[in-house]
Amino acid sequence: MAKGYLDKRIGIIGGGQLGQMMLLEAKKMGFYAVVLDPSPDCPCHSLCDEHIVADFGDEEAFRLLADKTDVITYEFEHINAKALERLEKEGYKVYPTPASLEVIQDKLTQKQAMLDAGLPVPDFMRVENKEDMKSAGEKYGYPYMLKARTGGYDGKGNAVVHSAEDIENAYCELGSGSIALMAERMISFKMETSILACRSLNGEIAVYPVGDNRHIDSILHETVVPANIPHKASDKAMAIASKVMEVFDGIGMFCVEMFVTNDNDVLINEVAPRPHNSGHYTIEGCVTSQFENHIRAVTGLPLGDTSLIGPTVMINILGEEGYDGKAYIEGVDKVMALKGAALHIYGKSHTKPKRKMGHITVCATSVSKARSIAEQAYGFIRIISQ
Repeated sequence: MAKGYLDKRIGIIGGGQLGQMMLLEAKKMGFYAVVLDPSPDCPCHSLCDEHIVADFGDEEAFRLLADKTDVITYEFEHINAKALERLEKEGYKVYPTPASLEVIQDKLTQKQAMLDAGLPVPDFMRVENKEDMKSAGEKYGYPYMLKARTGGYDGKGNAVVHSAEDIENAYCELGSGSIALMAERMISFKMETSILACRSLNGEIAVYPVGDNRHIDSILHETVVPANIPHKASDKAMAIASKVMEVFDGIGMFCVEMFVTNDNDVLINEVAPRPHNSGHYTIEGCVTSQFENHIRAVTGLPLGDTSLIGPTVMINILGEEGYDGKAYIEGVDKVMALKGAALHIYGKSHTKPKRKMGHITVCATSVSKARSIAEQAYGFIRIISQ
């Protein structure tokens, strides 16, 4: 007998909070799920049906995961795309596709693919050495961004080149030539936004509302939806996100991070081929969360309604400075006493400064009311160590 949709077994590479939230939706729908993660007590461990404890570069472990499941997906992009390509060639299903993952993993090839498709991106160039950095300064002016082409996240792998005299420092900061680099024109923007888009196996595309993202030390602190930008800019951003899905032949959730410039134009910053931190608000704030739609997409189910239920604010909870050890959470009872506040704690046993440990979401009748409650809740919570 042919397998039905819910008989499919899902494999997830990565057992962190994004995998955990995928799992919660998968289990609601009755799917069997296997997780691959090197940490025996990762957030996914207590939720999955099987946990393969192995490194993300372990190709044999990838094959074991493939043999145990009908479709493989992943919660972050810094994994062995070549190994996934080999599995795909043997007939295993992997979404988003390894081909799209490999292009996106390299910020230079990612930007080039979007430029070739006519999508709006900041000016950029390949950097092989310090002479190229001087050329970037002459071309783009100072300051400009120097980026590691692979492996960066939460601001890691980026350096601002403030002047010609700063070239040596920035070059050393990003590996002194040991890693591939690119330069990018610095964009003057009034808002960092992100658009979540999902594409199903039959080509159906669903796009979420525009979110206004605020970062602290290059780590996302707050997402506010709807973003306070003109309808023309919002419509353009959503159309761009839809086209990105076609450019990369995306299956599943993608996040398109963008800049809204001072004159309300929109430029793409980066693309992530997976559910995203800035989309956590969708769990309470939208009819169908990004995690449910991701599971629907990779298993061939119709996509759900992405409509915003009401104004929503999400704030990340990070490990505090000065604490590095077994995690202890204070203030949960006070947050739970606030009407409209939803608290998510990821279950990470170890805290360290700036590690993502949870988030708070508030839906209300207005953005100002949601933000007021969210900030009050954020003030109650502390992640420390004992």
